[in-house]
Amino acid sequence: MARTLLFACDLSAENRSAFGRAIRLASEQGAHLDILHVLDPYLPHRVLHDLESAVVADIQSIMTDLREDYAFEEPAHLIQTVTGAPYAEIIREAHERQADMIILGTHRKRGHPDLIGGTTLARVLRSAPCPVLIISQPPARAWHDILVPVDFSLACRRTLHETLCRFPEARLKLLHAWNIPGERELGSDSGFALWRDQEVSRLRQQLEQDVDQLMGEFEQVPELELVLEQGDPLGVLVSHLRHQPPDMLALSNRSPSEQCGQITRHLLSELHYDIMVCRAW
Repeated sequence: MARTLLFACDLSAENRSAFGRAIRLASEQGAHLDILHVLDPYLPHRVLHDLESAVVADIQSIMTDLREDYAFEEPAHLIQTVTGAPYAEIIREAHERQADMIILGTHRKRGHPDLIGGTTLARVLRSAPCPVLIISQPPARAWHDILVPVDFSLACRRTLHETLCRFPEARLKLLHAWNIPGERELGSDSGFALWRDQEVSRLRQQLEQDVDQLMGEFEQVPELELVLEQGDPLGVLVSHLRHQPPDMLALSNRSPSEQCGQITRHLLSELHYDIMVCRAW
């Protein structure tokens, strides 16, 4: 059964990079590209009929321009318009089409994390039955460097599995943040420092075993680096993104805390890389 990529097209300038990436992925993976545009259901029927024809023509024109700009092959595709609430229709179509991935453009109100919560983007992320790609960068090249924050959770294993399945040729950096109890009080004590180093070494061994076990399920294994950094997980992630931004960040859609939810909104409002958000299980 051929894979299906569902691209939600809103004809905005912010959507153009996502459209190009959707075309590229569908062509490279031999997937069927379903292009969906959601119309306002409260428009008069005559207006809706005329608008539908204009939207389909615009989408086809943009697709032709993008293929010519980036020399992409034309994938098997379907352009469809529906009426309703955008987030609900995107989720509905993803279920009905058994989509392997939803592809979206970035939120228009950049720099305003507080405005993310009720957007179509945020609502799709909460309810999507499959991974969601949020695209902010032009699709001129493949993703070479993918960052995956890791821990021992089921959500993390799911995200890493999805990343390994979909992008076996990329370089993966697995980032794990650690904290040792007593660091503030005993950090300068030589005995504590030795114990801490032993604990971190044991942690690395456990992580490496988990990763090796997971990667044993795949025939093609990407280049991989495991990085352990001391600090709060959110602080470590933000610092790493600031100093070593990847081509893509792979995350789970389940935030362990409200603080994590806040940082997710911040990441989505100031995107300097593409993000894949996966179901927790």
